[in-house]
This record gives sequence, structure tokens and C-alpha cells, in this order.
Amino acid sequence: MVTGVDLDLTLVRAFAVTAETLHFGRAAERLNTSQQALSKRIARLETMLAVRLFERASGIRLTEAGERFLPAAHEALAAGDRAVAAVTGAGPVVRIDTWGHLYAPMRTVAQAVQALGMVRLEPGPGRDWPSVAAALLRGDTDLGFGRVHALPGGLDAGLTQRLVRLEPVDAVVSTSHPLAGADELRPADLRDSTLWCPAELTRLDFLRRFADEFHITRRQDGPNLGLDHLVHHIRTDTACFTLFPADAPLPDHAGLRSIPLVEPTPLYAWSLAWRESYRHPLLDTLLRGFAETGRTRRWLDYTPQRDWLPEADHAKLALRVR
Repeated sequence: MVTGVDLDLTLVRAFAVTAETLHFGRAAERLNTSQQALSKRIARLETMLAVRLFERASGIRLTEAGERFLPAAHEALAAGDRAVAAVTGAGPVVRIDTWGHLYAPMRTVAQAVQALGMVRLEPGPGRDWPSVAAALLRGDTDLGFGRVHALPGGLDAGLTQRLVRLEPVDAVVSTSHPLAGADELRPADLRDSTLWCPAELTRLDFLRRFADEFHITRRQDGPNLGLDHLVHHIRTDTACFTLFPADAPLPDHAGLRSIPLVEPTPLYAWSLAWRESYRHPLLDTLLRGFAETGRTRRWLDYTPQRDWLPEADHAKLALRVR
């Protein structure tokens, strides 16, 4: 049994970055060192701990000991950052991964953080909620922000969330679409149109549930090639529509109409997520910022007779910011 080990954070950081990349070359590049020096740091750490942290045969992967050590390694590095911040006066950095990038999640984060001043964010792009959930559980990020939904197989076990915004969505159509002249639409009015999904539909829980709820049987999906591709597709296909948050900016409205949906108005649920076993020192401050901004901007307004939320999102209302 190893006791009395004084962890060198340089070695711990080498391990954490290598565990994140699972590639010595990329890890060495991120750490601005050579692969040889990185390998020596990992070997020294393994010697200190008297365990193997990586399997190096036919690629690189974490051993069981490495998997157990990784969350604690991230917490040790975070503690080191807090110690430095206490001396230098610089606030700790909050790593936050967002997803649903076509819907511009950082605009909501920025509004909530703007009044806080002392919070330093390090944004990271997440592919989708499953990938961000995995990063949270590994300790690779501190917070996630986007639309949270239940993951199969308990992949989100150990995570918790807080609903911070319910955002109305509009129907976006070409100006040549048969419904383009309407001032507002009911979701049922779209049944003869084709829902364009800007990624594989299996990854778009909200759009899939909307289509099922309002019997939109015509659906098309494709790879996520960015907002410009989405806009171009809707503009040129007069049979298609898509859903877009009412407050999110479209890059070019030429040839498009954004029409409010009513009776009911669908709401897109934005949430913060984090690992239950680790609360970042600034988490409560961030939650307070979202709560105060939400009250001012009425982010959590919800009337069952007027609005629609997917059934899976109703449970989040119990956790809404007070």
C-alpha cells in the first residue's frame, strides 16, 4: 500500500491531458513538451503510485486504476488552481461545455454571467449531450449547458441538473413556403410540411418529440454542417420548415420568415448540468446569476394552457431556479 505520496501537479496534469486525448503526440503538443518528456512524466507518476495508469499495447487506453485516478486527478488540479488564485487574486476558471450550437447556447450563458463580473469561463464545444455527460463524469469539464434529457443505460448516472431557461421556438420557412404569409401558426398547421432536422434525428430529442406530439410525419435529417447550411436548405426547399429559438440570431433573414408558434407555444428547455460528486467553487454563484437574470427576463415563464413542453422536460420544473 502506497502512503505518504506527494503528488507533483506537473505529473498529474501530464496524466490528465494524456487521458483526455489518449494520444501521446497530441497530449505533448497541448503541454508544449516532447513525447519523450511526457512519457517520462507518466512513468514517474506510475512509479510513485506503484500502479499502471495506461495500457500501451496497440494504442493507448486507461487501466482500471487510471479510470479511478482520473476524477481525483482533475479535482487535484482544480484545487491547485484555486490555491494559486487565492494568492494571485485571480478567480478560478469555470470550464463549461455547451451543445446545440445552432441554437447559440453561449448567448444565454453570457447574459447570465455578464452581471457577475468575477467569473472567468473557459468554453468548450460539446458534440451533443451524451458526449458532454461523459466529459463531466470523467472530470474533463466542470459544467455542461444545453438541453438535457435522459440517456439510455444510465449513462447520466452521477450527474445532476438545473433548469434555467424555457425559450419559445418559432417556425422558420422560406418566403415561398405556402404558410409564409401567416402572422402566427399552430404546430398542427405544419402537418403537410416537412420538418428539416439539422443533424441526425436520433441526436435531436426535442425535434423528435415535437414531430411525434404534433403528428409531423414528413421528416428529413442530415449531417450538422452549420447554421449557413441550415438557412440555405430552408430557403431553397419551399416544402420544409425547421424550429428555431425565438431569441436566437439567424445570420441572414433574406428569403426566410420566422413565424411564432401558438396554441400551444413549444418551449426549448436549457439546463446547467454538473457532476454530483464535485461542485465547482463558483457553481452557486453561477446558479444565482442564472436565477436573477431569469427573473428579470422571465426565462422560466410557463403556462400549461398556453405552452408545450415535452413530457420528459416536466420533471425539470421541480428543479427550477428559485
